Amino acid sequence: MTELKKHFAVIGNPIHHSLSPQIHRAFAKETGLHIEYEAILSPPDEFKNTIHKLIAQKLNGANVTLPFKKEAYKLASQHSNHAKIAEAVNTLEFKDDQIIGHNTDGIGLVRDLEQNLNINLKSKRILLIGAGGAAEGVICSLLEKEPSELTLTNRTIEKSHVIQNKMDVHAKSFNVNLNVIEIARLPHQYFDLIINATSTSLNNTDLPINHKVFHKSSLAYDMMYGKETSFIREAQSQGSKTSDGLGMLVEQAAEAFFIWHHIKPKTKSLIESLRTL
Repeated sequence: MTELKKHFAVIGNPIHHSLSPQIHRAFAKETGLHIEYEAILSPPDEFKNTIHKLIAQKLNGANVTLPFKKEAYKLASQHSNHAKIAEAVNTLEFKDDQIIGHNTDGIGLVRDLEQNLNINLKSKRILLIGAGGAAEGVICSLLEKEPSELTLTNRTIEKSHVIQNKMDVHAKSFNVNLNVIEIARLPHQYFDLIINATSTSLNNTDLPINHKVFHKSSLAYDMMYGKETSFIREAQSQGSKTSDGLGMLVEQAAEAFFIWHHIKPKTKSLIESLRTL
């Protein structure tokens, strides 16, 4: 009996740059599954209609990227714990007339840090730059790894305080000191891990950040990928180790693939091959 081919998509605006179709097709080939996966451009005010049209066309699941992660959260009828805490969804599962929202961004980041970059996050001092959906999506997973300190900073400090208030109970449950510091007032001391979760890398704008946060023993991690950014260059000039977010992209996709298919694909060789593109 022929296996029915399942259909998936990534939805965003813009979407032409997305590597998700290539990643999921590679996972399917490796695991012997037969799927279709396409990139779909949704008009900014048509996300809900786009999803319902795709469900009517028997789409089995979808990844969601900028700028629709908050809308996807509101659209979902059920949420995973990480999606509920972040109030943002990057993976939709269509099951028994329900729309289930997941957030795999934090899991993807932590797996890249721990498994691919060999970073032990326990008792580390972490600086997270940014207060948008990208930052919100990873804080929960970072806290669960029990760093000694997670400091939030952003150009607009009020947004960081909103996240701090939302995450404070979660931080306390893991004995993590969750701080907020204005970006212009960062201390003259280094962090073990500095994560850039802002959109400045997209337009290569410099961050007004004290270079003392970097150190030769630090890792500077930019959640963007594809080209060297001003954040990465600044970190390298201070002797820090650096990484972009390509590994995170692949690892969060692997978790979405597992949610849909209950199979964990291999990731390391795919990350290496994508770096050669």
